[in-house]
Amino acid sequence: MGRPDVREIFQTDIYALTGEEFSRGRSNIGVIKDMIAAGIKIIQYREKEKKMRRKYQECLELRRLTREAGVTFIVNDDVDLAMLVEADGVHIGQDDLPPGAVRRLVGPDTIIGLSTHSPQQAQEALKSGVDYIGVGPIFPTSTKKDVVDPVGLAYLEYVVRHIPLPFVAIGGIKEHNIRQVRRKGARCIAMVTEILEAEEIVAKVKRLRAAMEGTA
Repeated sequence: MGRPDVREIFQTDIYALTGEEFSRGRSNIGVIKDMIAAGIKIIQYREKEKKMRRKYQECLELRRLTREAGVTFIVNDDVDLAMLVEADGVHIGQDDLPPGAVRRLVGPDTIIGLSTHSPQQAQEALKSGVDYIGVGPIFPTSTKKDVVDPVGLAYLEYVVRHIPLPFVAIGGIKEHNIRQVRRKGARCIAMVTEILEAEEIVAKVKRLRAAMEGTA
């Protein structure tokens, strides 16, 4: 497979996540097909409540779809699942296995992302060997049940100035505030419900891109 160029991967604009409970009754398969049709290039599979067998079955199909489309496929938390389905990467949190242990499991060519919520965590991430960091939650969000308090735009500005790793801004980002996040220096921006709850995902992504660039 070879070592991916993570900096090049994160030159994209939108990082989408699954969350079937927010998807208006649509399956993850259908939703990801729409995301691919919208031109989204990074998709993370995040399903906290499903049984592992179901997640494995879904991820096999999602890996096939994303591979065919040239889309980077990341699995949240489940390192074993990411390895089994040959995902491009795994995204871990502060309370998951430490990055060094994950690297020993997945090998040198798998992308590792780490959620961070403070300058200290970002600095520790620099030394940990992860390939990119999540920066947030920027704004209040109810998507995650165990979410930390919003870190605001100040932490995003800190990362832009001091952390050379690729990063994705996440947390409470919507069409009405996405331009604000972009102007603070975030190139790649993650969204969950703003995309999943849209009636037409392709049309919504088009509006998000226009808002991001200030052309809406």
